[in-house]
Amino acid sequence: MPTISVDKYDLFEALGQKYTTEEFEELCFEFGIELDEDTENEDRPIVNGQQEPPTLKIEIPANRYDMLCFEGIALMLNIFRGKTPTPNFRLTTPASGELHTITVREDTMKVRPLVAGAILRNVKFTQKTYDSFIALQDKLHQNLARQRTLVAIGTHDLDTVKGPFTYEALPPKEIEFIPLNQTKKMNAEEMMQFYEKESKHLAKFLPIIKDKPVYPVIYDANRVVCSMPPIINGDHSKITLDSKNVLIECTATDATKLEIVINMMVTMFSVYSEEQFTVEPVKVLSDHNGQTRITPNLSPRIEKVEVDYLNNCLGLQESPETICELLFKMALSAKPSSDKNIIEISIPPTRADILQRCDIMEDVGIAYGFNKLPRMSVNKTVGAPLTLNKLGDIVRLECGMAGWSEVMPLILCSHDENFAWLRRHDDGKTAVRLANPKTQEYQIVRTSLLPGLLKTIRENKSHSVPIKVFETSDVVFKDESLERKARNERHFSAAWYGRSSGFEEVHGLLDRVMLMLRQAFLTREEGIKSGGSIDFKVVENHQKRDGYWLEPIDTDKEQTFFPGRAAAIYLSIGGKAARIGEFGILHPEVLEKFDLKYPVSTLEVNLEVFL
Repeated sequence: MPTISVDKYDLFEALGQKYTTEEFEELCFEFGIELDEDTENEDRPIVNGQQEPPTLKIEIPANRYDMLCFEGIALMLNIFRGKTPTPNFRLTTPASGELHTITVREDTMKVRPLVAGAILRNVKFTQKTYDSFIALQDKLHQNLARQRTLVAIGTHDLDTVKGPFTYEALPPKEIEFIPLNQTKKMNAEEMMQFYEKESKHLAKFLPIIKDKPVYPVIYDANRVVCSMPPIINGDHSKITLDSKNVLIECTATDATKLEIVINMMVTMFSVYSEEQFTVEPVKVLSDHNGQTRITPNLSPRIEKVEVDYLNNCLGLQESPETICELLFKMALSAKPSSDKNIIEISIPPTRADILQRCDIMEDVGIAYGFNKLPRMSVNKTVGAPLTLNKLGDIVRLECGMAGWSEVMPLILCSHDENFAWLRRHDDGKTAVRLANPKTQEYQIVRTSLLPGLLKTIRENKSHSVPIKVFETSDVVFKDESLERKARNERHFSAAWYGRSSGFEEVHGLLDRVMLMLRQAFLTREEGIKSGGSIDFKVVENHQKRDGYWLEPIDTDKEQTFFPGRAAAIYLSIGGKAARIGEFGILHPEVLEKFDLKYPVSTLEVNLEVFL
């Protein structure tokens, strides 16, 4: 969880009350945050001849972006204590009636396609509020923005630039400006080289765009560079303590994170505007698709939650009116609806952490007081492995005792390894593909355990033979009938690599595993009529007993195995029969693709049919 340091006495002044360390620790506990440290009685450093004031180091939940600064902590604690109502954040139009605009050029789609903007008017900064403003940007960059990869924030003195603004993407050598706190004009290529050597702080952000053919850049109407996100702002528009009107622009690769970040910046610091909690929006125009957006969006979200759900989860019997009062303490506006069992909740832009009704239930619990919640009867349960995992453990144990070594390859593989190298056809309806694979080695989720076993043998073929390896793990198949459009299957597979084919070895391992799973082997005499051939009646005869049997594989259709040296495994349980796997000697072309010089016999079985 992020830890925020705030001036102790400034916070107490904002709260309108002085606390002892124990009292403030109790307040934090009640609100669901934690006082990590109070430096009041510690040796504090002396700066410019004065000892630094005592600070409170407070641990904040990672999803409470609205409390990453002094202003947010003070506001939320005051609302919780009933000292301050929930602010009404609202958008205002400028005196001219015309909104500032940011026009987005099509080339930005190649590097950083999203942008949003907002303006804080008539802000009154002090050194402490200015430092807090900069610190919030840094915290958001580290936390939600994932080191600026998802979102980058730029802040500018609006009085030093002129709209309308444009958001473009240009080759590095065409972008020239004086970077923040520098005196020399550089192009973007020179800037990259400069900060790579001179600034450890900025050097870690350079790889985000360094290898891109174009770099993002924001210009004002006079072609003055405001910023080159996500690296640095221009020195021309830097904000100072004297800045009155602040332009905040955010560029991003993620639309959700972009909205949260711009909302956090303007809601936290609109308190310092001349007209508190007001924000001037910016119009974003897209050249390539003609779309227009007004940012930021400060409209509250409306959620409906059942009173029964909230009471049952917390063991309470509170009325809708009481629950609404509790939610007011958590900065949520709520009111009973026409349905007595439904509460309508207005979620402000500061509460991006509320995603579903369980989050609202948690807020009710915090406002009520976790220590005051009634004891609820809990059914004691005893932990036990899932049936499927227990089955897999039985197979692992038997294979290990039989002298085989377990391996655990990755579940991702290349498309060729899963299909072409095994001489199998991809019908496009079987394997789950990665939308944007980083390497050719990881393109799909495997549908067979064989590629992993064969690659393991390939990397260890310098060892003495035979090599006997097995794996019990999941494969994945497309399944349009499911919500997630895919399903996992637990498979068991084994491979023998040696100077001889090892066909009898994998056959013996199959028989041992089936024996431990209490499945009888059905012989030809039991399954086939005297003088008969394999046909549908044979399956019916097999179904008269539970057990498994083998049938030859047509290697003209299934070309993974050597002709005449492969068998399909069928299982009959409770009158239902199905093919559950296959084993045999791999085709020489398969061995050649996996760079193996000795014969390999493999076995693969679907374990889920035994459940």
